[in-house]
Amino acid sequence: MTSVHDRRIAVVGAGPGGLTCARVLQMHGHPVTVLERDTSPDARAQGGTLDLHEDTGQVALRTAGLLDQFLAVARPEGEEMRMVDAATGEVLLHHQPTPGAPARPEIDRGRLRGLLEASLADGTVRWGRAVREAIPQDDGTCRLLFADGSTEDFDLVVGADGAWSRVRPAVSDATPRYSGVVFVETSLDDCDTRHPAVARLLGQGTLMAKAPGRVLTAQRNSDGHVRVYLVFRDAPDWHVSAGLDFDDVDAVRAHMLRLFDDYAENLLALVREHDGPFVNRPLFALPVPHVWEHVPGITLLGDAAHLMPPLGLGANLAMVDGAELATALLREATVDDAVRAYESVMLPRSAEAAKLCGEGLETFVPSDGSIGWTGAPSWDHAR
Repeated sequence: MTSVHDRRIAVVGAGPGGLTCARVLQMHGHPVTVLERDTSPDARAQGGTLDLHEDTGQVALRTAGLLDQFLAVARPEGEEMRMVDAATGEVLLHHQPTPGAPARPEIDRGRLRGLLEASLADGTVRWGRAVREAIPQDDGTCRLLFADGSTEDFDLVVGADGAWSRVRPAVSDATPRYSGVVFVETSLDDCDTRHPAVARLLGQGTLMAKAPGRVLTAQRNSDGHVRVYLVFRDAPDWHVSAGLDFDDVDAVRAHMLRLFDDYAENLLALVREHDGPFVNRPLFALPVPHVWEHVPGITLLGDAAHLMPPLGLGANLAMVDGAELATALLREATVDDAVRAYESVMLPRSAEAAKLCGEGLETFVPSDGSIGWTGAPSWDHAR
């Protein structure tokens, strides 16, 4: 039998889920290696803001001994939400967080990654270590093939490497499918100083305006940075048929303004006054339910296991996955017993969450082109 106490564990991917798993293991004296394709913590932007839920993300941080550190840097004011009439720009619904009430405070994804990574022993994360393939071995271990051609064997490989996981094919033939929904992202910097009218409209959290088949939304991040998303249904490469090159910022801006031309001018200021480039982000999701037959020496967590529409659950579930897998590894007699116990809970939970997110996306941007649900989901942008 393979005991976790003296075996080699590799986590592929230094996102919130993978780092949470590594942190919980290290807290209890168990060695772990995190393999990350990024060459450094600052090699690329980490995405937008996340709301961490009391019953998932915050539970995982408590298990990791980091909840107080998180609460010290989180932004509870980021829970503010304004629904705005698309045609007039008037506020229809204004939700403000109640002091002392159950909260889902916001934190920038990069800050969360930094908090988790800083909690690990030096050298735990091997930056610039891109995995090409995971190959289960006959003896129950798993061999990793790296992009540089080298290999390394582990008693357990945890695929925490996101939507386009290189580890997933070792346990599942499933691949992400296009959802039919596109997010086009841009941003504004130093919003309070440079864009005061936009800042007043936005408040401290999220703004959303819906019209038939389209959504314009904006979210505050830290340090006056605002991310803007223009959401609609089209082909994933819609810009090709439209004759657009995303390097031609003026042309993309003009196209977006035409697509949203029935929106109020104070809302279109989010597009006209943008500072960042436009980025095409078609949404993909794994089939529901995504399940697999247990394979010794390997498992998945987070988006690698259950990529779903980004409606506020992805990062939270990834962190719970990481904490629960680590806890099972600490509790069970063998690695295989631990992985089986973890998968028996994670797979049905993620299937239910993915089903809800799929239904939520349909009501958020209905496929029939109607305005759909006018509620206010939050979302996290998975890596």
